[in-house]
Amino acid sequence: MDASVLTMVPCFRQLGHGQLQAVLERSTMRREGDGSVIFHEGDDAERFYLLLDGAIRVLRIMPDGEQAVTLHILPGELFGIASAIGRKTYPATAAAVGDCVYLSWPMPLWAEFAETCPGFAVETFHEVGNRLVELNTTLTQFATKLVEQRVACALLRLVEKFGSKTHNATAISIPVTRKDIAEMSGSTLHTVSRLLSGWEKDGIVSSRRKHVEIIDVPRLSALAKSG
Repeated sequence: MDASVLTMVPCFRQLGHGQLQAVLERSTMRREGDGSVIFHEGDDAERFYLLLDGAIRVLRIMPDGEQAVTLHILPGELFGIASAIGRKTYPATAAAVGDCVYLSWPMPLWAEFAETCPGFAVETFHEVGNRLVELNTTLTQFATKLVEQRVACALLRLVEKFGSKTHNATAISIPVTRKDIAEMSGSTLHTVSRLLSGWEKDGIVSSRRKHVEIIDVPRLSALAKSG
């Protein structure tokens, strides 16, 4: 692999080619299939990761014991960065969405990179801040919105990160099941199925196995705000 692949990552962007090559040589590359768990919430944080291709679903166990999808990681983003928030264990579970490829490094290298790689610490803490904002927004929606609004918000979050324009719709470019949407919205599979069926009849969405398209984004946005 060419070390230049690391230049797409903000925390490594200021490094020269020789430094990038040294960082790459200390990494391990792996491929995972859809649904593979990379680490579980509560596991010892032994490594940190960089997603090269695909997507990662971040899941948390909620107070009621249910599992909720709180974030998605995109190519070029770090994940499993427990050291950035002063933790010794992972605060969430990370699972592959579709096929994915990632690099990882032993966690002790985090402190070394933060000290020796220009921009590493600043950029990673900036990313942590962005994720905390996104997580807070999601949890606020769980607490304040009706279930129909939460499901609509979950679909809109997927569109924002993974939307791909087609001839007459916006397709979500990663595999998405109704169970995934239920976990993103703090809902049940039955409720999500009922809502999507109704929205399909109304011409707002189209869904089939692991594939969702938004036909009318403005109407879906209105549903997310109604109530």
